[in-house]
Amino acid sequence: MHKLFFKRLIDLILSLFRLVKFKTMNERKDVSGYLLPDAERFTAAGRFLRKTSLDKIPQLINILKGDMSQVEARPLFVEYLPLYSNFQARRHEVLPGITGWAQVNGRNTIGWDEKFAYDVWYVDHLSFATGMKILYLTLAKMIRKEGINVNTGVTMEKFTGKHSS
Repeated sequence: MHKLFFKRLIDLILSLFRLVKFKTMNERKDVSGYLLPDAERFTAAGRFLRKTSLDKIPQLINILKGDMSQVEARPLFVEYLPLYSNFQARRHEVLPGITGWAQVNGRNTIGWDEKFAYDVWYVDHLSFATGMKILYLTLAKMIRKEGINVNTGVTMEKFTGKHSS
């Protein structure tokens, strides 16, 4: 079982890529040198880009390069790779995507356990029809501006690996 985990980890590291995106936050720090909370670091342009979901447009370059797909699990920080359980690592059995099942089912309003469960559900139910459904739901959420928490500064908490999935 551990061999499979480390094989997946090595495969993931070998498939790393640079995510192309707009910078929506500044690097302001407190007196101790720690980054300020996200809500205090959003720029005016960044707030607009996030609110309208236009911050994802540069990722089309990643799709053209073959690094990403339109619909799959959203890429997460590289620092999380060694923290995944075998179940959580299954999200990497497909390319990362701009939108996915977790995004249309809560985005930043759900916890890590739910996010991983949705990502793995998608891996297990991968089909053209499911992808089209996700694209439709994504467009609907963009139009209604659902699940975008930029006004409150709520972004996903840092993943620590201490979750049950």
